[in-house]
Amino acid sequence: MKKRKKEDFIENGTDKVAGIEDAENQDSAEAEKKVGTTRDQDAEAEVLQGKNLEEELNDQKDKYLRLYAEFENYKKRVAKDKEELVRYGNESLLYELMPVLDNLEMALKHASNDVNGDTSAEYQPRMAGLVQGVEITLREFLKVIDKFGLTPIIAINRIFDPSLHHAMTQVERDDVDEHTVVEEFRKGYMLRDKVLRPSLVAVSKKTEDSIQESEVRSQKSEVEEEKENTEENIEEEM
Repeated sequence: MKKRKKEDFIENGTDKVAGIEDAENQDSAEAEKKVGTTRDQDAEAEVLQGKNLEEELNDQKDKYLRLYAEFENYKKRVAKDKEELVRYGNESLLYELMPVLDNLEMALKHASNDVNGDTSAEYQPRMAGLVQGVEITLREFLKVIDKFGLTPIIAINRIFDPSLHHAMTQVERDDVDEHTVVEEFRKGYMLRDKVLRPSLVAVSKKTEDSIQESEVRSQKSEVEEEKENTEENIEEEM
C-alpha cells in the first residue's frame, strides 16, 4: 500500500514537472516568437529609415545642384555686366564729346580754306599757325578717344551700309558705282563694335542717261539671246 502511494506520488510529481517544463517551453517559444517579430519590425524600420534618408539625400543633392547652377548663372551675368561696363561705361561721355570733334573739324576746314584763299600776306601766316594748332589739337583728341574705343566710321567711297550710314540725299554720278557714298555731311563714330552715331552721307545713283543706256543694253541682250535660241531651234529641226 505504501509502495503504491509512493509510486503515485512519484508519477504525479513527474507529471507536474513535465507540465512545468511544457509551460516553460511554451513561454520560451512565445518569447522567441515575440523577439523574432520585434527583430522583423526593427529590420523593416531600418529599411524604411534608409529609404527616407536616401530620398532626403537625393532631395538635398537636387537643391544643391539647382543652387550651384543658379550661382554659376549669376557669376556669368556679373561677368557680362562687368565686361559691358568696361566696354561701354564711357558711352555717355564720348557721345557728348562728338559735337566737340565736329566743331574742331569744321574750324580746321574753314581755317584751311582761308589760308588757301585770297587773304593778305600778313594774314596768311597767322592763319597757318591757327590751322596747325587746330590740327595738333584734333590729332591728340582723336588719340585720346581711340584709347577708349571710339573710332570714326570710314564712309567716303564705301558702298552704302544702312547700319553705318544715314543717307541724306542721292547724287547722280557716272564715275562711281551705284550706292557709293560720295559725300559726308557729318562723321559717324563707332564705340568698339557698336555704332554710337551713324554717318550722314550722300549716296550716288545712276544718271538718266546711264539708266537709258542700261535699258538699251538689256533689250539688246534679250534680242540677241532670242535670236540665238531661234537659230538653235532651226538647226535642231533641220
